[in-house]
Amino acid sequence: MNQTAAAVDDACCHTPGEERKSHHSDKMKQGLTSRLNRIEGQIRGIKGMIEKDTYCDDVLNQIAAAQSALGSVAKLLLEGHLKSCVIERIQAGENEVIEELMVTVNKLMK
Repeated sequence: MNQTAAAVDDACCHTPGEERKSHHSDKMKQGLTSRLNRIEGQIRGIKGMIEKDTYCDDVLNQIAAAQSALGSVAKLLLEGHLKSCVIERIQAGENEVIEELMVTVNKLMK
């Protein structure tokens, strides 16, 4: 099983009757935090490039890399959300989760 699938299998996002919260395994949290820390470093690097008047094309390439990395984090979260929260809520008769999901996917696709 690849790292993505293993991380998603450990995710559980919603317990009926409780405030909506994510309940990710420690492994999932650690993986996401690690990715976000690398992205944070990329952003600091981009800021430094701008401060040093680095050639625009080089800065733009680094911005594209950071955006791609954020997209990867979003995909992991979305996959876990679909495989746990969305399925659980549909099975519980909470079909409004589909509209909520569509709003979120539209935001991610902008």
